[in-house]
Amino acid sequence: MNIESIKLINFRNYNSLNISLNKETNVFIGKNAQGKTNLLESIYMCATGRSFRTNRDKEIINLNKNQAYVGAKIKVDKAEKFIEIKMERNKQKRIRVNKIELKNFKELYSGLNVVVFSPDDLKLIKDGPGERRSFLDMSISQIKPVYKHNINRYNKILFQRNNLLKSNKKKSDILNLLEIFDLQLAKIGTEIIISRNVFIEELSKIAEEIHKKLTLEKEKLTLNYISNVNFMEQNKDIIEKDFLTKLKLNTKKDLFLGTTEIGPHRDDIEIKTNNIDARTFASQGQQRTIVLSIKLSEVEIIKLDRGNYPVILLDDVFSELDEERRKYLTMSFNGKQTIITSTDVIDLVDMEGKNKSIFYIENGNILQ
Repeated sequence: MNIESIKLINFRNYNSLNISLNKETNVFIGKNAQGKTNLLESIYMCATGRSFRTNRDKEIINLNKNQAYVGAKIKVDKAEKFIEIKMERNKQKRIRVNKIELKNFKELYSGLNVVVFSPDDLKLIKDGPGERRSFLDMSISQIKPVYKHNINRYNKILFQRNNLLKSNKKKSDILNLLEIFDLQLAKIGTEIIISRNVFIEELSKIAEEIHKKLTLEKEKLTLNYISNVNFMEQNKDIIEKDFLTKLKLNTKKDLFLGTTEIGPHRDDIEIKTNNIDARTFASQGQQRTIVLSIKLSEVEIIKLDRGNYPVILLDDVFSELDEERRKYLTMSFNGKQTIITSTDVIDLVDMEGKNKSIFYIENGNILQ
């Protein structure tokens, strides 16, 4: 799997760009605020249909323009695909794959998988459960398109249920309608819970081994799935029954609060090193190593599931790592297309002998 070329028009600070990429290592060097992260963002959009930096497409359009475009030619095994995304102010974005327009970005399944490494990844540990749920949703959606469909359906039903809880309808009418929503929520929510649990179990096994190598066997990393629905039996019918029971038992509280408290929208991931909570007790250096282990594990899971390694996007992460971890990360590039941004050519020291292309970015312009 690799990206052969990328084309941008009015994409953030890029007025016009059309470049071919190396099948292996690509390094983009430039000072801050020159457009390095914007380039990675455009590639991520071609894989997922959305940005990893904002939910508002109009922020991506050049301030002085009314529309923006990103196009990418990709190769998956022997198949070639051409992905195009067009954004216009105050309009829905349009996505085409091989010239065929999709109804919306949720239908995008291009075959292009990506994993992003960035300094913001520390949020995975430092921030609240919402950050970890977002990681789960984006990671699983890339390898299981049906999961993305289930998440979208679940969120729609959850929105309707919450609106009902806040409504001024008669209590008897609300309770009757809640029964309908609860059945739907439990059915789809159970599918999400099972998918998340399977993913985290697999992620934890791989991350534990990678983390041992990164810490010279000094630390044991464990990841556990946390849900307020009992999933330990790993039986679909039992999970769904427990989900429904808890929704009904919590109805009074939900009505009082005007929101739904039971379900995968409240899930979390417990992250521990040597059985100690990493969020509270791990140093910043330890947290960086944990995130690195998790992300490298995600790369391996995609390979196991899809048969191809994803494209790896590294946004100025080398400066955040010590020499040992930089070398480990560089070694992990082998056999994978990697796109790296950096502010300093010193980061190239660990890449001697690699098949690479080097680009220099200045104010949205690229020199090779």
